[in-house]
Amino acid sequence: MLEKPFQTRVIQLAKFHGFELVYHTHNSQRSAPGFPDLVMVSTRHKRILYRELKRTVGKVTADQQSWLDALEAAGQDVGIWRPADLLSGRIVAELRTGPATACH
Repeated sequence: MLEKPFQTRVIQLAKFHGFELVYHTHNSQRSAPGFPDLVMVSTRHKRILYRELKRTVGKVTADQQSWLDALEAAGQDVGIWRPADLLSGRIVAELRTGPATACH
């Protein structure tokens, strides 16, 4: 699955599962490198998710891992999602309840 359709589907699922706000930087050229692809906010469920989206074989960069590690150390819900996670149901499960274990 290509990254754009994968991202579109994840955003649709997030909104369906009660995340009122979903942020994605469309042009990151002038932004700090490595910030996660999506920030999803549910005020109803009092949750914020930070997720990096990767293709099946895509690798997390050092800058991306630094952001994920720092956010996790600050108590945030972070993770990496791949198309296989969509097929396995992991993404929907985490949107509903949160991760069962560390995601990266």
